[in-house]
Amino acid sequence: MGDDTDAGPPPAPASGQAPPLPKAGPLAQPRSQDQVGFPAALTKLVIPPGSPLAPAVVSLGEKLFFDSRLSGDSTVSCATCHDPARAFTDGRPVSIGVGGRAGQRNAPTLLNALYNKTQFWDGRVDTLEHQAALPITNPFEMGSASIRDAVFKIAGDTDYQRQFIQAFGRDVNEQDMLTAIATYERTLVSFDAPFDHFIAGDQNAISEAAKRGWDSFNGKARCNLCHALTDNSRDVTVFTDNDFHNIGIGIIRHRVVPLALEAERDLAQGHLQDVDQVAITSEMSVLGRFLVTKKQSDIASFKTPNLRNVLVTAPYFHDGSQESLWDVVDHYNKGDGLANPWLDEDIQPLALTESEIDDLVAFLTSLTSPQYKELGDKEYARQLALSKVSRPQRNTARAFGPKPPKPEPPPFLR
Repeated sequence: MGDDTDAGPPPAPASGQAPPLPKAGPLAQPRSQDQVGFPAALTKLVIPPGSPLAPAVVSLGEKLFFDSRLSGDSTVSCATCHDPARAFTDGRPVSIGVGGRAGQRNAPTLLNALYNKTQFWDGRVDTLEHQAALPITNPFEMGSASIRDAVFKIAGDTDYQRQFIQAFGRDVNEQDMLTAIATYERTLVSFDAPFDHFIAGDQNAISEAAKRGWDSFNGKARCNLCHALTDNSRDVTVFTDNDFHNIGIGIIRHRVVPLALEAERDLAQGHLQDVDQVAITSEMSVLGRFLVTKKQSDIASFKTPNLRNVLVTAPYFHDGSQESLWDVVDHYNKGDGLANPWLDEDIQPLALTESEIDDLVAFLTSLTSPQYKELGDKEYARQLALSKVSRPQRNTARAFGPKPPKPEPPPFLR
């Protein structure tokens, strides 16, 4: 990749303005399936039979992905929050949309999103087609009045008319537009990392520190309890259990109980558009999966993300609150979750030493695909330097102490 993408967050846009529009380039192109570690059988299972990766549909979807006319004021595209140069994230704690409005959630990568059983941090939709639709009408993201309005803005474009006919045999329409975007996103497969070559038999593909980190990931550090499909088998592909967990991020900063009661009242009908709006635009975002299920056990629970290319998708967690991988591991190491009645049962102090933390980071770094090696090298250097001067989550006493008792939930939410 080129030198024009720097490590760390991009500059903040001017007040009231959306960020600059990313341009399509080599990193936006559909990825070859000829990658070490590519899961051919799994991929075949997750691609809908009615939506094959036809080149004409993929090409149309890529064009739509970068078209700012789908937004209300033509300043934001899908790529604004999912920039190929940043591994299809935006590098910001929370995304910024039309009019410079900042949402409540960190933009997850679209790389390997086709393997997700649900989309968004709270899993409010199951398909990439629905995932493509909601940001277009969210007032803090792309801000169109409706999907129909977005379609109307491109329907007169003769290039689009030709491409829709070529791809679907029909004129420009809403459903085919979303299908095309989703089909393009299903081509964004990212493997071939040093770790994949190690698993394939190349013992020199990763460092000794990364090998120790991989063992710790599946052992003392307990990462595999969430970042694997099963607890008793090492996952070398997707690094997620496709489930939701309360890991103690940000919960004590919010009025969780009043917010939960408010959500139960305001979202009683369960309309998807309403859930989408509060998830992005309001403090109720902290409730996570609860917004979808209304189950108390889901309060402040968020989806386990895939860890591939995690080095180049900082900052971390659903709220973008952690700047470095050292911060992430420190958070888990201390068993964070004091005063959190809904903390996941697997969160506990880990007693990881500094060298063991470094080993885990080395392993996570080995999950970087070759297209992002240059950015990854710069980002690793940035995070390493930051870790030498700032470790706000580090708490050695708690990391090596007993697991604190979990408080009971408030009576009126039992």
